[in-house]
Amino acid sequence: MERLKAVLKKLFFLPPLPTVLIAVPSFVLVFVMLGIGDHSVLAYLAYVLSAYAMTITITGLPGIIEAIQNGFHGMPLIKKLRSIPFGNRLLDDEIFRSEITLYGGLLVNLLYAAMNLFSGIRYHSTWFIALAFYYILLSVMRAMLARYVHRRSVGEDVLSEFKRYRACGIILLFMNQALVGIIVSMVVKNRGFSYPGFMIYAMAMYAFYITISAIINVVKYRRKGSPVMSAAKVINLTAALVSMLSLETAMLAQFGSDETEFRRIMLASSGGVICAIVLTMAIYMIVRATKQLKKLQNTGL
Repeated sequence: MERLKAVLKKLFFLPPLPTVLIAVPSFVLVFVMLGIGDHSVLAYLAYVLSAYAMTITITGLPGIIEAIQNGFHGMPLIKKLRSIPFGNRLLDDEIFRSEITLYGGLLVNLLYAAMNLFSGIRYHSTWFIALAFYYILLSVMRAMLARYVHRRSVGEDVLSEFKRYRACGIILLFMNQALVGIIVSMVVKNRGFSYPGFMIYAMAMYAFYITISAIINVVKYRRKGSPVMSAAKVINLTAALVSMLSLETAMLAQFGSDETEFRRIMLASSGGVICAIVLTMAIYMIVRATKQLKKLQNTGL
């Protein structure tokens, strides 16, 4: 058993440099195969290699991030930024950085909500209305958490934090209905997202990055014991999963435009999985918060 663990560790937990040298060419190769529509043995080998590359990217991401950060912190610009109080706090204070991220995400979500709501009313489109509803709910959750973090120190009032944690779980339940509407519209009306030219490759890297980072942060902040920060990271994970779905629709539209039935099956399957994940997270948040609130109220905290 120990020998097997050692072998698996050598195969799937590589140092940062080998991870990048294997992963980047593998992803490029599979994109090329998809682009030219190759269905040869080489294409299937490329798909297998890309799956391996994705695995080692996920397991090796913390090491890659650490290596990047070591070089990042040595840059002259970063050293100069550290000499400024705001910049030093931004780099070193995770809670402050999360607050800034919440406000930034809130602004983007509000812009998206307004744009989709306007398009939905103008074109009488349930597709845009569902997207607007999704972004409105994201905005509500982010605004609620940002307001709390701005007014109080994280961990100061665990009771209040769990109340907001549960509220976010309840909102996620409603958000899941918007996601169902979006996915049904994708499948039935054969709609989706699209990116011009090579923008799709940049969006692919971005989608994978934010998804992997969101998963890591959900686990990390849950261990830190702050329900508000855990809720913020769950929101980021939800947004990242929808970004992955958007990427999938764009890739299927660009590389599989003649395979309508296959595209619908893939969107229905992946969309169903994402809805199930969001539903599970929502229920977990509500149940966990309710139990903790009862415990805290019974102990008089």
